[in-house]
Amino acid sequence: MTQPYPLLFQPEFKERVWGGRALERFGLTPPEGHIGEGWMIADHPNGTTTVVNGELAGKGLDQIREELGKEWFGSKGFSEKNGRFPLLIKLLDCNDNLSVQVHPTDDYEGLPKGELGKTEMWYVLDAKPGAKIIYGLKDGVTRESMKAALENGTVMDTLREVSVEAGDTFYIPAGTVHALCAGVVVAEIQQNSDTTYRIYDYDRPGLDGKPRELHIEDSLNVTAFEGSGATTMKTGGLGAGEWLQIAKSPYFIVEKGIVDGSWNLNTTPESFTILVVCDGSGKLGWNGGSMEIKAGQCFLLPANLGAYTLEGKATVLRSYLPE
Repeated sequence: MTQPYPLLFQPEFKERVWGGRALERFGLTPPEGHIGEGWMIADHPNGTTTVVNGELAGKGLDQIREELGKEWFGSKGFSEKNGRFPLLIKLLDCNDNLSVQVHPTDDYEGLPKGELGKTEMWYVLDAKPGAKIIYGLKDGVTRESMKAALENGTVMDTLREVSVEAGDTFYIPAGTVHALCAGVVVAEIQQNSDTTYRIYDYDRPGLDGKPRELHIEDSLNVTAFEGSGATTMKTGGLGAGEWLQIAKSPYFIVEKGIVDGSWNLNTTPESFTILVVCDGSGKLGWNGGSMEIKAGQCFLLPANLGAYTLEGKATVLRSYLPE
């Protein structure tokens, strides 16, 4: 019987036309090229991560899901729609602007078979001076006015731009028009989905030299023109040993915490816990072991792990499933 322990995975790296090399700053070793995404914890047909530590080293998250099931992931640790791990954890390096995009809800009829909708959140790890993102629509934009703006080349005039700095968080429910822009590195917690509808891509060529596909009709269909419930917040000034809830959705809860010294914590039987180390370093201890932790690492703590301890000086995100 395998005793529960924190799982660390080999990331799946994705080359993107907007990517760069910033993930190397977290001690990661992406392949050559414009690397935009590190899929840190993933159980998806387009990328599945493999454990690199402990007794389960070499096994994919999909294998662990099948073999250890609800005992490790918790009574709510599966997508009811496709049986897979319910979340996808990424680090994103935005060396250039991402396409302007929007994601569907779970019940959109145009979803690929077996695919989920995509509600997500961002935590800004680093941002160059003057960096910004696109986050929602300007007041009064309708399906008709956006369609007209797409046809006459003025769609950027319909979008809301927001300046960003490290520590900012953005909750992006399905239906929110959004785009990360150049100079931003973020941690992304999202539903386990790879469905994105591109509205606009700056008329640039993709990695193959051809324009990337746009999805105008799907985008207009899924955009929440009346508002999606998107929220943003600054997270500075947080004291050590307390959690600040920075995103709450039907699919995940995300909290930010500051480790300064030793912090005793617990998992619950209902849900696994995901820890993202945003900065700093220290140790993660549990009954039966301990390991060094550093910025850029993402750990999957089984629901049945129980008590664990964080030590050192670090900023962490804690994600789990809502009740």
